Amino acid sequence: MILPLILSLVWLIAANLIGMLPSRDRHWRAAYVLIAIGVPLLGWTTYEAGPVVGLLLLAAGASILRWPVVYLWRWLRRQSG
Repeated sequence: MILPLILSLVWLIAANLIGMLPSRDRHWRAAYVLIAIGVPLLGWTTYEAGPVVGLLLLAAGASILRWPVVYLWRWLRRQSG
């Protein structure tokens, strides 16, 4: 149970450090990689530690990767109406 939590915390630290680096594409390539790694890691952590921890990590990841979430929300709103 502790390994997914440690890996999730490492992911959060890495995401914050990547966000501090300068980038020409506004970190979109890094965001795609972080999402590709983070989604399975979130599922594994939720499976091992429970839904409350999973929701907390989801909120933490969404706060770090807020622009992809904002663009997804806008796209969903355009699709619905």
